[in-house]
Amino acid sequence: MNEQAKSTTQVPETQLCNTVVQGDCIAVMRRMPAGSADFVLTDPPYLVRYRSRDGRSIANDADASWVAPAFAEIFRILRPDSFCVSFYGWSQADKFISAWRRAGFHLAGHLTFPKGYASTERFLRYHHENAYLLVKGNPPFPAVRIPDVIEWRYSGNRLHPTQKPLCVLSPLIQSFSRPGDFVVDPFCGSGSTLLAAKLAGRRYLGVELDANYSTQAAKRLACRAA
Repeated sequence: MNEQAKSTTQVPETQLCNTVVQGDCIAVMRRMPAGSADFVLTDPPYLVRYRSRDGRSIANDADASWVAPAFAEIFRILRPDSFCVSFYGWSQADKFISAWRRAGFHLAGHLTFPKGYASTERFLRYHHENAYLLVKGNPPFPAVRIPDVIEWRYSGNRLHPTQKPLCVLSPLIQSFSRPGDFVVDPFCGSGSTLLAAKLAGRRYLGVELDANYSTQAAKRLACRAA
C-alpha cells in the first residue's frame, strides 16, 4: 500500500465535489467524512478476468480482496437512510452479497437490464446485466418508483470496455437522489455515472484506479461543461 493509501486525513466534500480522482478508491473514501455522500451508483470489476474483443481489460478484475473493504467504506460515507446501486458479476454474486451484508446494507431490490445483443456466448448467449439496490438505514420511498427492468442500449464501448449507457444510469440517479445531491462512483471508469449525475443537476465524485480511464472521464465531463 502506498503512502497515499495510508493517509486518513479527511478531505472536505467541497474539495472533492465535481471531480475525478485517480487512485485507489478505498484510500480515497477513507479520507472522506462519514455520511458525506447522498447516493452511490457504481460498476465495480466483476471478478471474471474480463477481456474485451479488442483486448482491453479491467484493473483488479481477478482479485476479490478489495470487495469487502470497498463496500465497508461506501456504507460509511453514505448518509443515513440512503441508497446504493451496484452492478455485479453474477458468477461471483456470493462475494458481492456477502460484502454488502457485512458492510451493513439491506438488499432492497434487484435490477435487470436486457440487451438486444449478446455480450458473450458460452453455455448461453448472455443478453443482460444486473445490479442490486442496496439500502442504508430506512430511507423513504422514492417519489417516482422506476421498474426493475430497464432496457439497455449499446454505448459502443469506445471509452471503456464495459462502458454503461446513460439510458440505464439516468433513471437510477433521478429515482434515488434529488437535485443538488452528491453522487459518488468509486469505480467510475470513463465517467458515465458522473455525466448522468451532472446532466441531472447533481454534484458528483468519481474515483478510478486506471490513469488512462480517469483522464478520459475528466475530459468527457469537461466537454459537457454547463
